[in-house]
Amino acid sequence: MVSHTVTRALRKSKTLRYGVPMLLLIVGGSFGLREFSQIRYDAVKIKIDPELEKKLKMNKVSLESEYEKIKDSAFDDWKNIRGPRPWEDPDLLQGQNPEVLKTKTA
Repeated sequence: MVSHTVTRALRKSKTLRYGVPMLLLIVGGSFGLREFSQIRYDAVKIKIDPELEKKLKMNKVSLESEYEKIKDSAFDDWKNIRGPRPWEDPDLLQGQNPEVLKTKTA
């Protein structure tokens, strides 16, 4: 009899219905977030292969080096060519005049 009244009171209690799951979510989320953020710091500690590290150091590319490569390029003869839309055939569009395409679709 007593257990029946206690379970009934627990079911009616808004604190137990809403408060306890909310607290469990907050505390559990805190532990979960700690574990996921720890992965980031563990990944930094992992050492890579020395040969790969040497290759990466040799292939340093900076913004200044890329600028020096294209600084003297001539863009006077450059043309803006529209890429194909998903429903258009890419082989058909390559090297075609836009006016010709307009007449074909009209």
